[in-house]
Amino acid sequence: MSSIRQQLLRALSGTTGPSSDYDFGAAPPGEAPLRPAGVLAAFDAETGRLILTKRASGLRHHPGQIALPGGKVDPTDADETAAALREAHEEVGLDPAQVEVLGTMPPHRTVTNYAMTPVLALVHGPFTPVPELGEVEEVFTVPFAHVANPAHYHVEGRIWRGARRDYYVAPWGPYYIWGATARVLHSLARRLVP
Repeated sequence: MSSIRQQLLRALSGTTGPSSDYDFGAAPPGEAPLRPAGVLAAFDAETGRLILTKRASGLRHHPGQIALPGGKVDPTDADETAAALREAHEEVGLDPAQVEVLGTMPPHRTVTNYAMTPVLALVHGPFTPVPELGEVEEVFTVPFAHVANPAHYHVEGRIWRGARRDYYVAPWGPYYIWGATARVLHSLARRLVP
């Protein structure tokens, strides 16, 4: 499916800037330093399906939420891309040798004070996910057509820490994709529109 590769490469040349969990008007709480992180938006090179995880319900941060594989940059990581590849290997068993990194999108600021850099990539060859025990409850995929269509995203909101917080959602079947993950994917969808 070379057209997916071409579309992702075109998206990397898009003009949308950094995004934030505060994009809908809520003010960030002060100027806390942001910690670097990388997440892997990895699409199967043959089918175009995006790999996502459902985080374990017992986790301290973001329990049960839908996420792209990834995490904070460790001292052993060269950069956000290395962190995303390492974390994807740990979280879902994705061999970095199967991953063709296409590039990165601008970072997304999270409410947990991370500068989360999305790394766009293709996965070549067969991949059988192995969820990391205690971290990942489930690994699943979503079709490229769902991720790439801005019409599949809408804004919802709720009261969080005493104030209204609005965010994007892009539900897929039983999966409620929202927050930072949906915001990053919405940015990608906007970049994919010709």
